[in-house]
Amino acid sequence: MYRPRMPTPTRFTTRRPRGPLAAAAVAALTAALLTPAAAHAGPADRPGPRESRPVYSYAHAVRESVWVDTGLDGDGDGRTDRVAADIVRPREPAARGRKVPVIMDASPYYSCCGRGNESQKKTYDADGHVVQMPLFYDNYFVPRGYAFVGVDLAGTNRSDGCVDVGGPLDIASAKAVIDWLNGRARAYTTRTGSTPARATWTNGTTGMIGKSWDGTIANGVAATGVKGLKTIVPISAISSWYDYYFAQGAPLYDSGPDWLSDYVESADARAHCAAVQKRLVDGAPRSGDWTALWTARDYVRNADRVRASVFLVHGMQDLNVRTKHLGQWWDALARNGVRRKIWLSQTGHVDPFDYRRATWVDTLHRWFDHELLGYDNGIDREPMADVERHPDQWTTSALWPPRGTAAATLRPSAGNRAGVGTLGLRRGRGTETFTDDPRLSETDWAAQIDRPTPAKAGFTTRPLRRALHLAGSSRVTVTATPTTTTAHLSAVLVDLGPDTVRDYADAAEGITTLTNRTCWGASTAGDSACFQETEAKTADVGFTVVSRGWADLGTHADPGRGVPLTPGRAYTITLDLAATDHVVPRGHRLALIVAGTDKDLIDPPSTTPTLTLDLSRTSARVPLVGGAAAFARATAGTAPAAPGTAHAGSPDAGSLDAVRAAPGGSLRIPGGSAGRPPLG
Repeated sequence: MYRPRMPTPTRFTTRRPRGPLAAAAVAALTAALLTPAAAHAGPADRPGPRESRPVYSYAHAVRESVWVDTGLDGDGDGRTDRVAADIVRPREPAARGRKVPVIMDASPYYSCCGRGNESQKKTYDADGHVVQMPLFYDNYFVPRGYAFVGVDLAGTNRSDGCVDVGGPLDIASAKAVIDWLNGRARAYTTRTGSTPARATWTNGTTGMIGKSWDGTIANGVAATGVKGLKTIVPISAISSWYDYYFAQGAPLYDSGPDWLSDYVESADARAHCAAVQKRLVDGAPRSGDWTALWTARDYVRNADRVRASVFLVHGMQDLNVRTKHLGQWWDALARNGVRRKIWLSQTGHVDPFDYRRATWVDTLHRWFDHELLGYDNGIDREPMADVERHPDQWTTSALWPPRGTAAATLRPSAGNRAGVGTLGLRRGRGTETFTDDPRLSETDWAAQIDRPTPAKAGFTTRPLRRALHLAGSSRVTVTATPTTTTAHLSAVLVDLGPDTVRDYADAAEGITTLTNRTCWGASTAGDSACFQETEAKTADVGFTVVSRGWADLGTHADPGRGVPLTPGRAYTITLDLAATDHVVPRGHRLALIVAGTDKDLIDPPSTTPTLTLDLSRTSARVPLVGGAAAFARATAGTAPAAPGTAHAGSPDAGSLDAVRAAPGGSLRIPGGSAGRPPLG
């Protein structure tokens, strides 16, 4: 039976549906499971490390709602839009004239879809005050002297306006609330009334948190440079909306942002937001060309405006919000000197509360105490990165990528059989030819890495003499000659060798939800702090896809605009691969696969091209700890293959299993295949 670990400090370095519980049961449960952090808290005035403690009443907390004027008229009704902000805050500090900081989650999902593993929605009493606030943040942090604010994005739940999917209306929804908290915006006690509401109870210091779309809004608001936002904790979040829908011109989904807008909008917004919907359709052509709509939703370009610190969390096998988002955001923040921390898990699109709960709550508690309360608790002097190396096995790194990481240029070369080549440091030779087959995916290609197959070109090292540590974002440059006027390319890095991993291709993306509950904070009859536990769902595999990237070859000259290809002409293009942190063990092999359509992950082109690769002009820039020298040492001579590992020419070369493959070997993408998965 799985039992949660008690919170233990994580380490990092900075750079600059729940049912109501009976009252008696709640009291007993809260007393027994009053959050483990309380067990090791010392006196509040003790010198040295400090932490906030649960000394305020959650049962008697103030619950109120305000409607903040955004100053925009997104729905075109002649009135500026007001967004609803539901607030839970401790009563005692306000009574004593003390002001508290704010933790805020701005979301489009509070009424349509729910938040968290149990899909919780906001509920309200007869007076319209929030009763259940989804997730544990209010239960845990309000007793510790924080206010929690849940903001309905414009056009959702109880807010005016229209959803514009990460655009100015979305970002203004949350930014306006921070401005109000800092005395720079107006709010009212009702949606249409004139009675002002003032945030006299807060010092304006705000931290934003959220998963998926919620975390994306945190990124976008931070990129405005708004004063008062001290930290953000984006979980599996988008950094540029173009990269959610396209990969260098190759469509990742068969629908655009209008689909998501319609999915989350309130009935009132649907009746008034046709013009905004049309702008979303017109501004996001299925050609994959970059437009002004994408510029307005690219937060990376404004990373130099970010004032807040950033605690970034992502699943390295997230196939919904792919890790390209984390890589480009992280790198941009680093260039601008933003203080950062990072967690990377083996999961897909999963909240850390559901794969490392006790450590997550403790770490988040310490992070907010440091960033919002100014407590010297040492978290700023601890290693920057936590990385899940195997299910529930974590390592730390003082910096991320680790010190000594450098890009090594790896070059593919033709082998003795078509489509089965080698990967090394010397300039490649020869050519390889493959034909796009939209029925096949990266797992099909990897499972057949050592066999000549017509749909891919594969290149592998010999079994490694030493482990290789990849950390960061790779780039693959390909020179290809197509036979048709359109072509899509995929580049995939694969660890060839047996392992046990989180089953990210399962519908739950690496976790199993259990029936027992643990409690994280105080409860009321309408808002329990007790959540279903989880454990790792694992799969035994013969290989692991480490990183992947895609592109439309028609964007070879301009990544923002595709053009028809001339059959028979050679084109050179560089594909950006998703960020990762992965160790290829001794005895395993590292593989590079170049192919066409990656089934279920990109849409196919309008033609079925055959492409010929010029291997002398094809290479992969891979970030390795130790750089090219580490690769040379790892691949010098030969090493025994790991048990069950096939290599070129071996009798069982086609026996590798895909990570939880569906019939026919194709990867099952949680939430759908080529259609839209739920972003949240």
